[in-house]
Amino acid sequence: MQYELAPMEGITGYLYRNAYVKYFGGMDRYYTPFISSTGLNHKELNDVLPEHNAAFLLGKEVEEKVGQGKETHPRLVPQILTNKTEDFLIIADRLRQMGYSHVNLNLGCPSGTVASRGRGAGFLGYPRQLDAFLEEIYEKCPLAISIKTRIGVADMENWEELLEIYEKYPVEELIIHPRVQQDYYKHPIRWEGMESVLARWERTGSDIPICYNGEIHSPAEYQAFRQRFPQIQRVMLGRGVLKNPFLAERLGRWEQRQQDPEDTEQRRRMLWDFHRELLSGYREIMSGDQNTLFKMKELWTYFGESFPGKEKALKKIRKAGNMAQYEAAVREAFDCKT
Repeated sequence: MQYELAPMEGITGYLYRNAYVKYFGGMDRYYTPFISSTGLNHKELNDVLPEHNAAFLLGKEVEEKVGQGKETHPRLVPQILTNKTEDFLIIADRLRQMGYSHVNLNLGCPSGTVASRGRGAGFLGYPRQLDAFLEEIYEKCPLAISIKTRIGVADMENWEELLEIYEKYPVEELIIHPRVQQDYYKHPIRWEGMESVLARWERTGSDIPICYNGEIHSPAEYQAFRQRFPQIQRVMLGRGVLKNPFLAERLGRWEQRQQDPEDTEQRRRMLWDFHRELLSGYREIMSGDQNTLFKMKELWTYFGESFPGKEKALKKIRKAGNMAQYEAAVREAFDCKT
């Protein structure tokens, strides 16, 4: 089974990825939050700079092989959000110059402001334009291109048409979040969307690799998914990993039929060190403690689920008005005495 870390805007940037791979790992592939600016704004550029991603990028020898057109396995894949061919190609070329061999097209973002501009999942509502877009980028882009998609905009009415379009191109991987754009993240997973693509692939003989994404937050949810779709060998994990950084390890143990280790002091120390490294990194690059506090509180909306029974401390974290209050609340959550 291949595990992949989902791109989550504002959270899974290079500081998070570097800290995650240092303390937990378990992922076969990582995706950057989307790039939408042809000039790569300050945040986008910092997130993909090779010097900020040394743990993920290929060595020089392999980079040269990429330049010679030889296949490699990407560990870090930048994601692009656009509906303009020229913009996609400009961004992809900049990434190629940095040594990247693959990029990912975002057709899954359900944000209303994104979709209303015909980007992300909103692009799915314009199949003809999407087909023309894909034809040009697959013809002209020198990099391999994977796609992250939802299964429609308001409903699944044109899902078969979208699959027919995808089948026409050498899609490096098709990552499917089986909800429509207007579902956002609240509607139950539409399992019929996964069933239809697998049935179609069997019927047409498509060899596009399928990766599933959506609502796997625990080994129990993963087990139910694997029993339903044993043929799918790639899974993208998102919020579940933010809630429990040990999730990929736990899923791997389930695959090997191994028992989960107990919640030992060593594992709690790993969470502590992970948090301290993230906090230190954000304080270094962000302007002022208030911005750092905002960033860390955003993380704790998920991370707090690793601290059952610590609701009082978690409430203090949410209400912290300065760094001293925040750090005191975090120490309480971790049961630190000093």
